Amino acid sequence: MSTVKKNILKNGFASILTRGVRMLEQLFLVPFFITSWGAAYYGEWLTLTIIPSVFAFSDLGFGSAAANSFVLAYASGQKQKAANINKAAIRIISTMLVIAMFVSVVVLLILNHFDVFEKSIIEKYDAIIAVSVLILARFLNFYTQLIESYYRSARKASLSINLQTLKSLLNLGAGMLVLLFGYGIVAFAISQLIVIVFFNFFYWYRGSKMLEGFHKYKGIKDKLEIKNITSKGIGYMLFPGWQAIYFQGTTFVVRIVLGPESVAVFNTVRTLSRSVNQVLNIISSSIFPELQYEIGAGNTSKANKIFKIGVLSSFILSVLGVIFLAVFGLWFYGIWTQKQLYVEPSVWYVFLIGILFNSLWWSSEPIFRAKNEPYVFAIAGVISAIVSVIFTYLLSSGFGLLGAAIGAIILDIIMAFIIIPKSISMMEMKFIEIFQGLNLNMAIKKIVSKK
Repeated sequence: MSTVKKNILKNGFASILTRGVRMLEQLFLVPFFITSWGAAYYGEWLTLTIIPSVFAFSDLGFGSAAANSFVLAYASGQKQKAANINKAAIRIISTMLVIAMFVSVVVLLILNHFDVFEKSIIEKYDAIIAVSVLILARFLNFYTQLIESYYRSARKASLSINLQTLKSLLNLGAGMLVLLFGYGIVAFAISQLIVIVFFNFFYWYRGSKMLEGFHKYKGIKDKLEIKNITSKGIGYMLFPGWQAIYFQGTTFVVRIVLGPESVAVFNTVRTLSRSVNQVLNIISSSIFPELQYEIGAGNTSKANKIFKIGVLSSFILSVLGVIFLAVFGLWFYGIWTQKQLYVEPSVWYVFLIGILFNSLWWSSEPIFRAKNEPYVFAIAGVISAIVSVIFTYLLSSGFGLLGAAIGAIILDIIMAFIIIPKSISMMEMKFIEIFQGLNLNMAIKKIVSKK
């Protein structure tokens, strides 16, 4: 088995494991929180954590831009350029960290001035200290994406994913111990900060050691790289932007036009139908590191092969997922919602159609990150999201939830027609080449002969 195939499989297994741990992290601690603190106190804590969660986006995608630039330079053998990028990235991220810290202090002072913390059932100074500690912990993660690029450059992406999974487990264990011993929010926040500090140091040390001979190159200040990282970072900032417009916008429109019960049906149907996307995300995260390395190394044929594997495997799995959901989906939906919500079959099947279109363009998304060209994808996403929200409003006004469903999948249809041709063009391929060299006839003959 080739190195590329082995690494893709390793990345896949690591991605499956980390998604399982993240689900565990989200669900496992809840009973401990409620038992130790009580439902009301826990609810207040969740409200307070909104503040550090918002500040966590303060790096504005600069980490992604720097990481992708680093991998492409390192894989192409431009070690000095990679060192310059690394130096520029650390400078930019550190600057953003200082600015974000200053802004967070100002925000906390303003909230305290208007007695926001006084209105909480959590003691004021405990709330301020805990939120401050969590904000610092979130900010220290600004360096994570840059450090992750060291592992991708060394073709050890699966190790990086596994180490991130270990961090989640350490956070989970530290939080559980704090709750079991009956400590409050300050101790809980400090436990998370301690894990992040020690983990990030080890994560950086381990990653830097894997870049053989890289320590010989001393980065120098390069204004061009600083400008490049900054401009592309703004492009990556739009990635979560279009998702917010789409998911929150369509939800808001359905609430305004059709009412709260329709919102419940609309969002639960979309959530269940998009369960297939979790599998597609695993494929995406599995192929991305190898795809980017081969692109950086100039191995066009290998990169094209990885791209084809991603697109075709995503589409095949989406077809299987749609068939499964078409047969069993409505039955499971009834069990899942305890038959408190009812969805028309026509609405359900419209959402399933959207899965097929989604699988095509989402499997092409890694190309834009791999080549560090975020703007085409991000702008297409923003435009598609706005159009989808508008059509959701217009169609739901005339056709109810069926119209809302059609409006929602318009995003996937538009993105499929924009992103697929563009990604194929970026790979310097033709559409027909996606299906070439796969030996499908040979595979069919082998299956028949076995029978």
